[in-house]
Amino acid sequence: MANLREAQKQMTRRLLLDSGLELFKSKGYAATTVDDIATAAGTTRVTFYAYFPSRSELMKALIDERLNEALQRVRSPEHGSTAKDLVATVADGTPEAITAWLRRTADSWPAIRPIIRIGRDAAAVDRELTDLVERWIEEAISDIEDGLSQAGRLQPHQRHFRGVLAMAQLDFVAQNWDRADWNLTREQMLDELSASWVRLLT
Repeated sequence: MANLREAQKQMTRRLLLDSGLELFKSKGYAATTVDDIATAAGTTRVTFYAYFPSRSELMKALIDERLNEALQRVRSPEHGSTAKDLVATVADGTPEAITAWLRRTADSWPAIRPIIRIGRDAAAVDRELTDLVERWIEEAISDIEDGLSQAGRLQPHQRHFRGVLAMAQLDFVAQNWDRADWNLTREQMLDELSASWVRLLT
């Protein structure tokens, strides 16, 4: 019975997250209320608050859980979250490893892009969420820095900033690749991004 209750709790929480994400995408964060989310999930405002103290906490959970799940990031006491495969890829430093990692990551862009966009929109209207996405991106920058440190590559003062440059490129491309007129196929775009990362990180 306890297992069934726990499964029901997890299902309700998942429904609230799914409903919040869909409403944030269709109506926008600012126009979506707690009541909207609860109704879409087939539950009540009281139930919503049993899982999330506020709408902003649900948004934080979308960043913390859905983005990390899509990118296989795990909890890290040092950085908040980490992607061990990114650290290992940067430490390896071969063009083949970097290209393979970027191609795998590109497969998750359709899932992660809406969450990042919503997170940035939410930060504009909700003080609790200021820089939420940027703090999350900083965790990935720290992974790059850790990989460079493990490999003993570049000077210590260069490593973090090279991570900043690499993630800025990746974030911009991930947010715009299917809307921008860059006169490149997706494969060509990934080849160019990979070449840039190799120059920055090796």
